[in-house]
Amino acid sequence: MDLRPLPVVYRPARRLPQLVVGLALYGTSMAMQVRGALGLNPWDVLHQGLEQRLPLSFGVITAITGVAVLLLWIPLRQRPGIGTVANVVVIALSVDAALALIPEAHGWPTRVALMAGGIVLNGLATALYVGARLGPGPRDGLMTGLAARTGASIRVVRTGIEVVVLGTGWLLGGTVGLGTVLYALAIGPLTQLFLPWVRVRTPGGDDLVAPAPPAGRSMR
Repeated sequence: MDLRPLPVVYRPARRLPQLVVGLALYGTSMAMQVRGALGLNPWDVLHQGLEQRLPLSFGVITAITGVAVLLLWIPLRQRPGIGTVANVVVIALSVDAALALIPEAHGWPTRVALMAGGIVLNGLATALYVGARLGPGPRDGLMTGLAARTGASIRVVRTGIEVVVLGTGWLLGGTVGLGTVLYALAIGPLTQLFLPWVRVRTPGGDDLVAPAPPAGRSMR
């Protein structure tokens, strides 16, 4: 059996469904990591910390922070795409739906399974919606916009943003732990692994897609 990735083809009818599926799975993966309670990625640490301080659901808070980040795009002159808007809406809805369906985890085997499964699913989900090439997520646009305006490297800007976000979320009561470290180490390689199987060629004719995120970067 030939296990090589399928050839990349231009399939415009596939891009929007792939985007939506990827974002829905992303929200589901977030919920799995929340239920695992062994540590979240920096932005979700912030979301969880805010959830503990505000009478709002986790999904609503992700949407609010997404909109707030989008407002920061204005002085940075970043242009949103359909994927940018869908990122805010679909992830917010899917993470709340998944949290309603996935029960609280009790016992280490269940918690570890939810954490590990959530991280792997997050890598696949990231590859799906990045591979659809319909616009960056709000947080990605903030990162690239700041890098362009300041002249700093993507890695420096990303690290600065995530340190601030993680620290703020931790002070608010968000969960930092083993899952936070594993996510940082695994998300880049996992996304890179899945991306060749799901990338979509665009009308420009090339079959390249945005590179997978560096370790620790959340592609949202």
